[in-house]
Amino acid sequence: MRNTKVGINPEKLEAASELLRALAHPLRLQIVEFIDQNDAINVNKIYNTLKLEQSITSQHLRVLRTTDLVSTEREGKFIHYRVDYDKIDQTVKAIRNFLKK
Repeated sequence: MRNTKVGINPEKLEAASELLRALAHPLRLQIVEFIDQNDAINVNKIYNTLKLEQSITSQHLRVLRTTDLVSTEREGKFIHYRVDYDKIDQTVKAIRNFLKK
């Protein structure tokens, strides 16, 4: 076997792949932009304003939550979504560093 200089951690690679897949979807990007414009917002406002089906919106929000691109906060019976700017910033920096090489 060849002596390689690249050490790839499969778990980290899978997590990075999921994160990039989450960000690459046009509808998820639209949802993230909408949340960003509103600071914190609940799912009803998201799907009503963007004219999406509730189930589709919930599926996309689940992907965004599992990749930590958005965080949630419960207020009574409502769950409010916020963009996790630290996670977005880390992701953008990682992509830029990768593209520099």
